This record gives sequence, structure tokens and C-alpha cells, in this order.
Amino acid sequence: MLFGKRSASYRIDMCSGPIVPRLLLFTVPLILSSVLQLLFNAADVVVVGKYAGDNSLAAVGCVGPLINLLVSLFIGLSIGSNVLASRYYGSGDDNQMARTVHTSMLVSLLGGILLSVVGIVFSSKILVLMNTPEETMELTSLYFRLYCLGMPASMIYNFGSAILRAVGDTKRPMYYLTAAGIVNVILNLLFVISFHMDVAGVAIATVISQIISAFLVVRCLMRESGSIRLDPKKLSIDRDTLFRIIRIGLPASFQSMLFSISNVIIQSSVNGFGATVVAGNSAAQNIEGFVYVSMNSFYQACISFVSANVGARKYERINRILIRSQVCVVITGMILGGSAYLFSYGLLSLYTDSPAVMDAGIVRMGYVSLPYFLCGMMDVMVGALRGLGYAILPMIVSLVGACGLRLLWIFTFFRMPMFHEPRYLYITYPVSWTVTFLTHVICYVIVKRKFDRTHSQRLNLD
Repeated sequence: MLFGKRSASYRIDMCSGPIVPRLLLFTVPLILSSVLQLLFNAADVVVVGKYAGDNSLAAVGCVGPLINLLVSLFIGLSIGSNVLASRYYGSGDDNQMARTVHTSMLVSLLGGILLSVVGIVFSSKILVLMNTPEETMELTSLYFRLYCLGMPASMIYNFGSAILRAVGDTKRPMYYLTAAGIVNVILNLLFVISFHMDVAGVAIATVISQIISAFLVVRCLMRESGSIRLDPKKLSIDRDTLFRIIRIGLPASFQSMLFSISNVIIQSSVNGFGATVVAGNSAAQNIEGFVYVSMNSFYQACISFVSANVGARKYERINRILIRSQVCVVITGMILGGSAYLFSYGLLSLYTDSPAVMDAGIVRMGYVSLPYFLCGMMDVMVGALRGLGYAILPMIVSLVGACGLRLLWIFTFFRMPMFHEPRYLYITYPVSWTVTFLTHVICYVIVKRKFDRTHSQRLNLD
């Protein structure tokens, strides 16, 4: 494929050579960029919690699952773009790569505009359905509506970085997030501490930083050469390409949406315990987010590596990619998850000065942070299946094994007085991860055998 010299130093050869060093070269910048993004997001929570109070902290935390629900549809489609682009990169199909780039970026813009409109128009009704505490309703609604203004920029960045990941470039997205995040932190301090804008200041700072990251990734793609180059004049939606993106990405979108719905329901259940538990839950979620995104980087790497090797017809590397990804994600999850719980009190004190809020956060971390590596193992299995081109199967398994079990518990046993405590809500996470992972392993074994037979016949015909 023809890429400019500028991008050559950023690309990683995913189809030859030792896997682990290349896997780490791919994931380390991705981990750093994700951690940086969370650090900058955590700055929102820390600044609000320290300088605006627990109600403002709860208001910002309440909308996390709701925002994930809204963006999950198009983030799932970006996975479809990544799988397609990785496959075309591996096979050297420049024409299809160019169609994927331009279709993906236009879809991201239109999708972001749609999310903004939906979020702003229906924010109040959705927050009422989520059982948002009355004392935080006004602040929560204001923060959410302002946050929605940045949805188009957020979508553009996510799709653009998915295209760059497809060719093994995870460094430049990290640089762009760093620049945008620094601006975010500075504006947080300025708007909240100096201008006393409370949650509105945090939301506006976030929107500005999202615009910056979107601008940088678009500029990067426009300055490239070859099939990855973005030409605004060529922005259009190619029907066949869009269909392929939807076929791969839509099941991931539905899975993310239903996961988000289950998390919204869980958040609604948490909200029923009052502002103190909500604030503690929000702070703990922010800390756990650092563990999750680090593990999730191996999921994204597994998708790109498997898909690129499918495109290059190097099928013998796929099992090795999966096994090495699993080893990396387990080590990462156990070290980071265990450390987060071990230092939970000190970490939670960064978000709040309230002992009651910290105690509530520690309860959650005991049930979620310690066994978090199970979530990473589950996600990597999903990544391998999606990289092979199987999108519907992992969606069904994840929905039944994870979402189904959680919702079943919430609407049955959790309603009983003896189980109506936050800890009995949090325990659904490790149980659902374990069941879903084991089911995915069985599915992968069956799918891989079928895949090997099919492609062995094709190679013989060739």
C-alpha cells in the first residue's frame, strides 16, 4: 500500500514477525492515550468534587452510563470501520481502503449531529426515568445537555482514530488526546475555580477539548498520502462499504447499547440508595475506568491484528495472537485491578473529602476492581471473534451471558429485602464476566474450526 513517509514511522507490521513485541508497540500508546483520556475526564470529577460539592460530583457521575448508551451505537460502527480497514490494509486493497475512510468519516459526522439532537431534546425525560436524585436533577440536566454539544467532535475523533489503528498507528491519537486533555484540565480549573461555573464549566471545557482532538485527527488524515488520505471533496457514503461496516459494527453497537442499558438500570438502582452512595459509586467507577481501558486496549489490538492477518491470509497466526492477548490482558488486569483496590482509600480521597462517600466507593471496588481481569478476558475473546468477521455470535453470547444475568438478578433477587444492598448489586459483574467468557471460549473453538476448514478449501482452490 502507498502511504507517505510521514506515516511510515507510525505504522506497525501486524502480519509478520514476533507477536508480543508488536502487540505491545500497538497497545502501549493505546493504553497511554486511554489512560490520559480518563485522567482528563477524572479531572472533571476531581475539580467538581473538590470545588463544587458532592451534589455536583453525583451529577457528573450520574450521566456516565447515559452518555455511554447514546454513543455506543456509533462507537460500535467504528469497530466495523476498524475491522474493514485492517483487512484491506492486510490485503493491500487501496480502493476499498479509500472508500472505507471516506464513508466512515461522513458517518461519524452525521451520527454525532444526531446524538447531539437526541441528547438535548430528550435529556430531562431520560434523567427522570433513570431515577436521578431530585437534589442533583438540575445540575445533572445542565451538564448532560452541554456535554451533548460535543458529540459530533467525539464521533469524528473516534472514527478517525479507528482508521489510524487499522494501519497500526496508535501513537498519533495519543498525541492528539494529550494536547486536547491539557487544554481540558486548564479550562476546568479556570471555569470552575476562577469563574465558579460549576458543572457547566466542566462540560464546556470537555466540549472544547473534544473539538481540538477531532480537528487534529482530521488534519492528520488530510495530510496523509495514498489510500488512507482523507479528501473532504470525496466525502460520500459508499453503499457496499456502509453495508459491510454495519454488518460488522451494528451487532457490536447493539451489544454496547444493551450493555449500557443494563448499566443505566444498575445506575438507577444505585441512585435509589441516595446521593452518598451515588457519589461513592461515581468515584469508584472513575478509578476502575483506568483498569478497564488498559485491558480494553488488548481487545482493540486483538481485533486489528486478527483482521489484518485474515486479510493477509496468515491464518496460522490467529490462535497465537489470541493466546498472547489473553496473557497480556490477565497480567494487566490483575496488577492494575489489585493495586486499585489496595490503594482504594487514598485514590478515592482524590475525588472527595467525605468518609461516607469513600466507604461507599470501597464497597464497589471490592467486588469489581479485584476480579476485573475476567472482564478483560471476556472482551479479548469477543475481539478475536470480531476480527474473524463473526459479529452476531459474540453479541448474542454477551447479551445473554452478561446483560441477561445482570438484569435477571436486579429484577428478581435484588428486589428482596435481604439482597437489597449495593454489594449484592455489584457482585453481578464478576459472575456475568465469568459465565460469558467461558461461553465465548466454546464458541471460538467451534468458529475457528469452521473458519479453518473454509479457508483451507479456498487456499487449495487458489
